Amino acid sequence: MDASNAPTAGPSDGHLAASHGPERVWRAGRLDPMPIRKLPEAPPSIHLLGPTVFLVALGVGMGESYMWPRLVLVFGPEIRWLFLIGVTLQAVVMLEMARYAMATGESIFFGAARVFKPLMWFFFAVAILVYIWPGHLSAGAAAFERITGIPWVIAACVGLVLVGVVFSLAKVIYNLLENVLSLLIGVLVVGTAVIAALVGDWHDLSSTLAGMFHFGYFPSQALSESWFPIVVGSIAFAGPSGMQQMWYTLHLRDSGAGMGAHVPSIRGLRHAGAEEAMPARGFMFDTSDPGEMAKWRGWRRWVTFDALLLFWGITMLVTISFTVLAQAASRQNPDVRSLIESGDREAALNAMADAFSSVGGSALGTVFFGFIALIGLNATLGLFDSFSRGQADMTYFFVRGARRFRMAHLYAAYLWGLIAFGILILLFGPADGPSSILDILAFLSTFAMGAYCVVLLLVNNTLLPKPIRPKLPTNLVIGFGAVFYLGMLFYSLVRFGVVVG
Repeated sequence: MDASNAPTAGPSDGHLAASHGPERVWRAGRLDPMPIRKLPEAPPSIHLLGPTVFLVALGVGMGESYMWPRLVLVFGPEIRWLFLIGVTLQAVVMLEMARYAMATGESIFFGAARVFKPLMWFFFAVAILVYIWPGHLSAGAAAFERITGIPWVIAACVGLVLVGVVFSLAKVIYNLLENVLSLLIGVLVVGTAVIAALVGDWHDLSSTLAGMFHFGYFPSQALSESWFPIVVGSIAFAGPSGMQQMWYTLHLRDSGAGMGAHVPSIRGLRHAGAEEAMPARGFMFDTSDPGEMAKWRGWRRWVTFDALLLFWGITMLVTISFTVLAQAASRQNPDVRSLIESGDREAALNAMADAFSSVGGSALGTVFFGFIALIGLNATLGLFDSFSRGQADMTYFFVRGARRFRMAHLYAAYLWGLIAFGILILLFGPADGPSSILDILAFLSTFAMGAYCVVLLLVNNTLLPKPIRPKLPTNLVIGFGAVFYLGMLFYSLVRFGVVVG
């Protein structure tokens, strides 16, 4: 790489420079420059689940199993073209998050701090406000109670402690989670597809697929005060929502993707002493070297396979299965639409459970709630790890004195703090958080999605060398994401006085 690859127009733009000797560095923003290192060879493009399993575990949640089936029950499968838009946008966001993380070995939070530190602290605060409430685990535990009769509060508290113990005992947390989540996602994908094939028919499948391409369908009822915020929220929750895409950059780093190979992985508390020292910043590769650029293109093919086939494909397959189930449920429960419109939050899930039961008795109805419990477990494992990982990362690099601790210690502190707070809320307060601030939390979650699109544009277009910056079409898609998430959110707030539903 040479200086001609980089702009010199301002302190926020990167440039190549010598740093007290022969070592070359890439200067980006006002933080420490990144030493130039070799980019490792990319693995084969076609592969089994890797870091994407975390996004799938976080993304295949209540949006795919509850929010979108509910919309289909009310508006028909034609509404699913909006899901296609939402999940495709998320796939592009995933690729752009990966661009910075693989090029530098830094998280997107570090990139935001290089642009403007208060940007990073905004996400630090949002993570605490939005993700400390044990809502996913509560939903899974409630489904588990339907199966076993064990009170959901007890199951949830025991689950919280078990998650903490398992993560604390793990040698390398990333490796453990990838293996566990790969197995659980496999069971969920195959299981829901099989049940959907038993419950639904070819017409359900064809209308579900056709609905993905019914562009422009938007019934007048969807513009009402009752439904417009829900529709906007459902599009935002098509795939991972809130800060989950940002945490993906940390999982890429721990998996050794791209320049993340030069950064140690986080270990469990029991094995914290074996953790290597964290570098004070990331690294950059020589973008003027044709060999390095060839390896970079290999890494981009690798992550593109993840984004298109694994993330987009698996998320789409699961939601197709649940949509087929929703249509079968509407035939067996003709009054389910009126129940949903009257505010019955459990009507959609109960109707789909009845559809399960119709092909195999009450046992299959139990299996349905088993899938909901599994979704809650997947989301809990992913969210607890991701929250702890993200907060520890920002604390380690940007809180004075934090580097006297190992990253594993900070991770464990946030993890067990999250568990302790969750248990207190489960025992003494509403599991989803105080009802008076739920709207604010929903607003912040969707606002964070619009904000991270803006951050992506700034980080990737000002901090990376020109040869690896995104092209115009990609920037336009990310710009559309920022306008959509922020525009629709504020429209809903101004027009109806309501945030996402």
